[in-house]
Amino acid sequence: MEEGTSKELSHSCCTEEAFQWDTREDCDVRQILDRIGDKWSLLVIALLDNQSMRFTELKKTIDGISQRMLTVTLRQLERDGLVSRTVYPVVPPRVDYELTPLGVTLHATIQSLVTWTETHQSEIATARARYDASTAAPASL
Repeated sequence: MEEGTSKELSHSCCTEEAFQWDTREDCDVRQILDRIGDKWSLLVIALLDNQSMRFTELKKTIDGISQRMLTVTLRQLERDGLVSRTVYPVVPPRVDYELTPLGVTLHATIQSLVTWTETHQSEIATARARYDASTAAPASL
């Protein structure tokens, strides 16, 4: 066994030296980043900024998301404490979703990412075009 390693598995995968960039699958930080970094979670968080929305409103607004994927996404965001779900005792049932205070803090970070993307989208488009042109297969004779 190498020096500095342990036979025991640690419950905390993130050491002080590797806290921000621990790439192990069971790392809590990586799991949270995987969750908030997926395209559906980002859209849901963005849409819930300063408002609550019903499931059907979210489904209609998010182009391309299936009912099952929206359900899974909302449940995961609720489990992570980013979205709250309020069920009203009416017929038909009414369920509203909104950001929690923790989710609101994440929205501000996501907004910074969106602003960066908007600022640099033309540079990225140019880089993509340059890359695509350089890797395109030569035309057959």
